[in-house]
Parts: sequence; C-alpha cells; structure tokens
Amino acid sequence: MRSIFYAPQYVAISEGFFEEEGIEIDLTTTWGGDTTMTALLSDGADVALVGAETSIYVYAQDARDPVISFAQVTKTDGTFLMQRDLDEPFSFDALKGQTLLGQRRGGMPQMVGEYVLKQHGIDPHTDMELISNIDFGNIAAAFASGTGDYVQLFEPQATQFEQDGIGKIVASFGTESGFLPYTVYMAKESKLDSLNLEGFNRALAKAQAFVHEQDSATVAQSLQPFFEDTPLATIEEVFVRYRDQGSYATEPGLKEEEWHHLQDIMEEANELPARVDFDTLVKPVDVK
Repeated sequence: MRSIFYAPQYVAISEGFFEEEGIEIDLTTTWGGDTTMTALLSDGADVALVGAETSIYVYAQDARDPVISFAQVTKTDGTFLMQRDLDEPFSFDALKGQTLLGQRRGGMPQMVGEYVLKQHGIDPHTDMELISNIDFGNIAAAFASGTGDYVQLFEPQATQFEQDGIGKIVASFGTESGFLPYTVYMAKESKLDSLNLEGFNRALAKAQAFVHEQDSATVAQSLQPFFEDTPLATIEEVFVRYRDQGSYATEPGLKEEEWHHLQDIMEEANELPARVDFDTLVKPVDVK
C-alpha cells in the first residue's frame, strides 16, 4: 500500500537520490504483503518493499530461489489502536469483553497486535472478540460503518478518523512492541548480482538522513506528490507521529537482534514455521 509510514522511499524518489545513483524507479503500489510477494516471485517486480516475515514464509516452503532482505525502511510496527468511544478513558484492560477489528491473520500487523495484547495480560482469543478475516482494504470502512469497539489501523486513516470524530487513537502498537525489521527491501537471490544494491542503499541512506534531519514541513512537501488526496497538514502530522516514535530506520542495514525479535513475535502468534538464521535471509550491503 502507499503510506507515509514508508516516507524514506518516497523522499528518495522525490529528492532525486535514486536518480543520483543511476537507478530508475518504476513504482507500483500493491495491497498487502501476500500480493507484494506474489509480484516479486513471479518477476512482476525486481525489488519489493514488504514485511521481513514474508521472506521467512517463502524460505519455509523450500524455495529454490529464496528472497533476501538487503535494506530496512521501518523498524517498528506502523499501526495504532483506535477506540470508538471518544469519552471513555483508555486502559488495555478495557479491551476485555470488547470487539477488536484487527489486521489479516498471519500478517505482521496482526501478529504484533496479538503480541502487545499478551504483554498486557490479554488473551486475544479468549478475553475478547478478535476479528481478523476482513480484507486489508476494507478494515477502515468496516469500523466506520459500526463494526468493532476498537480497531487496529495504519496512518493516515487513524488521524483522519480522529479528525472526523469516528474514534480516537489510544495506543501505538509500534511503541508497545519494540524494534524489528518491519518493512524491508528484498529481492530474489538469483537477482541480487544484477541489482545495484550499493547505489540503492546509498540513495536510501540519504533519504533516511533527510527524514531525520529536515524539519517536518520540508519532509511533508517532499512527500506530497505521492499523497495528493491527503491534506499537507495531515501528511505532516502523520509523519511527525511516526518519526517521534522511532519508526523510521536511521540506516539501511538490518540488525540481527531485531531479526530475532521479529521471529519471537511470529513464534508467539504460532505463525513461525521454523527459526531462520540472520545470515541466511539477510545480505549486508556496504554503502561507503
């Protein structure tokens, strides 16, 4: 999907950082990690920006051509917990006995959501009603039409719902769950040598410096061409929310301890086929 959560990618394009490295980007937006991975595996894309967990799923299927991560864009979950009742004070205990409209089962947002609930002493399958069978593109509409007491949403939908009085943001799943390689660039192993990985990562590193060092208004202006239907003030507000909670990686390289934390969360959700070593599915790239 197209999201301000992936700000460094759009900045790298709009500020010409990829172009400076001689890399031409033909950007295609897909909905959900499964769709994105299908495009990558079928050679519909050379590189995919997608959750690192998808490479583990592919590897578990004894893929002849495994998918390798080589750069990281975000290092936290990007969803927020929204409460329908605008007046009720929030506590995680209040979710007990309530209905949560969650994300797709098996996807990282859903696994992170369950992990956070368990960290707060809530069993998402017995202490509440968890709905996780609604297509990603329809979750926001379902909540707006009255389904659920709580919903797990990405930005900018969460901020827009606050502005419209549909609900209020009460917690960040990204803050609650810690650092992990949440969204990364990956490619099939057979294609790695044909890609300019060093140049790609240099361009991303420039964009990462830009989003961390420039003022929020400047970054919002750089992002605006990719979000023409979103008010500039909302783009800036959402960007600041993500930057302030440390969602944007400060450098392209993935970190081994965060890779293991990702698998801890998958294991907690009973979605981890088997542990995979960091070196098996991650390629370090020297950008100097």
